[in-house]
Amino acid sequence: MHLAETQLVTPGRRTQSAVSAAPGSPAQWHRVLTLLADVSLFIGTRAVWTQAASHRLLLAAVISVCYASILVTGVLALTVRRARSLAHLDLVVLVTAVALTLCSWALNHSGGDEAVLTTQAAKELVAGHTVYGQPWPWLFTGKGVAITPTISGGYDFTYGYPPLAPLLTAPMLWLGRGGAPATAAATGALIVGAVVMWRMLPVPWRSAATMACLGFGFLPSYARLGYPAILGMVLLVPVVVRWPRTGRGGRLGAAGIARAACLGAACAAQQLPWFVAPFLLAGIYAVRRGELGGRAAGLVILRIVGVATTAWLLINTYFIVSEPGPWLKGIALPLTQGAVLHGQGLVGISLYFTNGSDRLDWYSHASMLLAAALLALFVLFVRRLGPAATVLPWLAFYLATRSQDGYYLMMTPLWLAAAVTTPLSEFEHAWQPRPRPLTGTRRRPALAAAIVLLITPALVSAALAVSGRPPLRIQVTSVRRTSESVVSALILKVVNTEDSALTPHYTLTTGQGMNKYWSVVRGPATIPAHSTVSVELRPPEGRFPLPRPSVRIRLRAFTATPQTLSSQDIKLRKSTGGAG
Repeated sequence: MHLAETQLVTPGRRTQSAVSAAPGSPAQWHRVLTLLADVSLFIGTRAVWTQAASHRLLLAAVISVCYASILVTGVLALTVRRARSLAHLDLVVLVTAVALTLCSWALNHSGGDEAVLTTQAAKELVAGHTVYGQPWPWLFTGKGVAITPTISGGYDFTYGYPPLAPLLTAPMLWLGRGGAPATAAATGALIVGAVVMWRMLPVPWRSAATMACLGFGFLPSYARLGYPAILGMVLLVPVVVRWPRTGRGGRLGAAGIARAACLGAACAAQQLPWFVAPFLLAGIYAVRRGELGGRAAGLVILRIVGVATTAWLLINTYFIVSEPGPWLKGIALPLTQGAVLHGQGLVGISLYFTNGSDRLDWYSHASMLLAAALLALFVLFVRRLGPAATVLPWLAFYLATRSQDGYYLMMTPLWLAAAVTTPLSEFEHAWQPRPRPLTGTRRRPALAAAIVLLITPALVSAALAVSGRPPLRIQVTSVRRTSESVVSALILKVVNTEDSALTPHYTLTTGQGMNKYWSVVRGPATIPAHSTVSVELRPPEGRFPLPRPSVRIRLRAFTATPQTLSSQDIKLRKSTGGAG
């Protein structure tokens, strides 16, 4: 009987030994992570190779070598026996990703609207001219350079970001025309950020940094468009890695001072870091107060804010002195410019699923109220929400009038850095405020009521925005054409159902985003309350080529005061007859 039991147990032991990692061998999840990072480099690489093979053979050869590196690394990641060997493969994946990123930039570096604006700002800076408040409409005449329509019927041609990006772009101006200098600065910053994050993460997690920063083609594409937000994200990487340990023991030390300086520099690069900074500061205060008490924690925060403010001022001082008014308006521009609705958030309901809303302002109100509510909830429940400090701020953007997914995508490396280096245990003793109404025997119902009370204003505002009705009823009464498939003018019947006069600005869209406004060549620009008018519109280029029949054509009318949107689907058939 004893022998039989031994024979039954022994195979199980052998199986366990075979599955468990031998001493010094890498964990299976480390192998999988390295392999995933390696696989992520395939995304978009074929298109770059195809482009290079036609006229840049040296780059095509480099990309072919990268393909070989990806394949060999994939084999070795599953077969090496030592953890150190797998760590070396993580470095190979990083080097391969950097090579592919540089090849992609060498082939596609003209950039988009962000890049040409940043490059022009750098040129004006070097020439000693004013950077902020100066429109540069000629930059947007090139093909592929997007414009930002405003709800008042115009376009924003000015630079609307803090000055760090032009300062870093200025040394790159020798690279050529267009947006190449700005894309070089952004791509270089992204590579530096990837290397820094790779180095700061624990060894088994390093390939995750490569995957998040350079894999899948997401962030390199934004860098090649010259987005200043890339600089902000990169500067936040050393801030976010192990951020609850900042000021431990009541001392910043050299590392803490460097992190605070990076926080200030990030806020001088783009506006998105402005939204995550309060969460990080509140979290650091809560952790330090739980460790040191309120007074000492407050002193730590004051030192962090002092260093960050000093770094921010050093970058901005020249502009504050030389052009204070335009500088202040410029860095606040994304919050005040009144750009038209755009993005993948809640505004899509008013843009695509209904015919508009007469309460667009409430989207902005909902976004700001949700941001404030999330910060309050973070403070109240920091022991649970602490690890999500780098993710929570972006929830508010889902309700904003500009809810582009780029706001989330460009900050995702920070999500990873926090997930790896900021476990829930870091907040075990963090201070959580508990006013008297939130304590006692009915603590749980009181906390639930506090959550509802904080979130409800944002939800009500969002509901008001979504449920608004279009203030204008629009009907196409006649279509003028230069040919069977080209429209030269539209004649509309427009009914104002509101109690106030409205000044609409009209455009036709054939997909996501907005096209240029059509001009009113006949009829009143302002429509009196409860009246019906006839207006004639002309396309911005004098002609509007009709898309294929399956494409949805949407006539939109924006008004600035109050902010409203009225939309109507129209059918413009390729024929010599009138509108359908």
